[in-house]
Amino acid sequence: MCAANKQSSNYKPLTESDAITLAKRLNLFENDSQLTCYEIGDGNLNLVFKVTNTENGESIIIKQALPYAKVVGESWPLTLDRSRIETNALIKQAEFVPQYVPKVYYSDESLAITIMEDLSHLQIARAALMNDEDLPLLSNHIGEFLAKTLFYTSDYGLNQHYKKELVKQFINPDLCKITEDLVFTDPFFDHETNDFEQELQKDVERIWNDQVLKLEVAKLKQIFLTKAEALVHGDLHTGSIFADEKETKVIDPEFAYFGPIGFDVGQVFANLLLNAISREPKKQNILFTHIETTWTVFVEEFTKAWKNDAIEVFSQVDGYLEYVLSEIFEEAVGFAGCEIIRRTIGLAHVADLDKIEPANKRISIKQLALKLGSELVKNRKSVTNPKDFKEYTIQTALSSL
Repeated sequence: MCAANKQSSNYKPLTESDAITLAKRLNLFENDSQLTCYEIGDGNLNLVFKVTNTENGESIIIKQALPYAKVVGESWPLTLDRSRIETNALIKQAEFVPQYVPKVYYSDESLAITIMEDLSHLQIARAALMNDEDLPLLSNHIGEFLAKTLFYTSDYGLNQHYKKELVKQFINPDLCKITEDLVFTDPFFDHETNDFEQELQKDVERIWNDQVLKLEVAKLKQIFLTKAEALVHGDLHTGSIFADEKETKVIDPEFAYFGPIGFDVGQVFANLLLNAISREPKKQNILFTHIETTWTVFVEEFTKAWKNDAIEVFSQVDGYLEYVLSEIFEEAVGFAGCEIIRRTIGLAHVADLDKIEPANKRISIKQLALKLGSELVKNRKSVTNPKDFKEYTIQTALSSL
C-alpha cells in the first residue's frame, strides 16, 4: 500500500510555530516555558525541528515525514507510513538495547510525527570520523546493537507466530523500493538517478559491463527481496548514528523491515570502509579496528543470546550457529560492496568521499572505492574474517597504482 496516496485529511507539513504549539499542547515542557524552534533537518526525506526551553536549555526533537522525498521534491511521492515504521522500530529496538536508541515521547500517525529525545549533545558519527575524532566505544556499541536487535527479532529468538505478526506490522514497500533501486539496481546500469564526475565515466562503464559483478549483485538483491530474517534498521550508515567518547545512539530506522541480518552489518562495514579509504594510509587502522571490533562483539553477543535464549529446536545442533554466522558474514561482505559502489556513483553520496580535496585525489579515491566494492561483491565467499577488509583494501589500492 502506498500511503502517500492515502494521506490523512488532518495532515499538513509543520512550521516552526506549529511545532511550538504542538509541544505546548502536549505539555512536553513546564507551563509558561519560553520555547524556541528551529528546523534543523539536513536529510533527504523529512522535516526535523528542535524545540528548546530557553530558560533551562531542555529540548526535544519533532520529526515529521513529508509525502515526498525532500531531496528530489514532489515529483517523487513517498509514503507517510514510514513515520509509523520508524516509531515502532525505535520502540521495538528499545526493548533490547534502550541505551542505544533515542527515547520516544509521542507519535501521531495522522500527522506522521515522532517526538523524541534530543541527541544534540552528541555528534553524527560520520562528521566525527571525518574530523579524525576518537569514538573508542562506537564499534563495541554498534556490535551489541546489531546482535541484540537482530537476534531477538529473528526466528532464532522469537516465537514464530509473533514474528510473523511483526513482519506484517513492518511491511515497508515504498522505502524498500528505494533500497532495491538505489543500492541494488541503478548504479549497475546507465540510469538517470546516477550521479558521478565525468572523470569516472570509464570506471563506471566498466561496472556496467561487468557481467560477473552484475550476476552477483542480482543474487544479493534477491536475498534482500526475499529473506525476512529479522527486523533490520535498513539504513544503518554512520550518518544514522550519534556518538561521543562514551555514548552511542542509533537513529532514523524509517527503512526498517524484516530482511537479511547481514544487510545492517554490511551497511556498517561499508560506511566504515568509506571513511577508511578517504584517509591517509597511516590514519586508516582505527577504522579497520572498528570493523573488526564490530564483528567480534556482534559474534560474542549473538552467541550469548543464542546459548541463553534461542527457541529454535535446531539451535542445539552442533555447527548450526557457526553456519548461521558464516552466512551472515558472507552476505554482509556482499552488501558492503554494493553500498560502497552506490555511495560513489549513485544518487546519494557520502561526504567522506565528496569532501576530499583536491579534485584529482577525490577521483582517484572514488576509483579505488569502485574497485573495492566490486571485489567485495565478487569475492565475498573468500572474505572470511574482518581482518581481510584491510588486506583487500591494500591490495586494491596497490593494483590501482
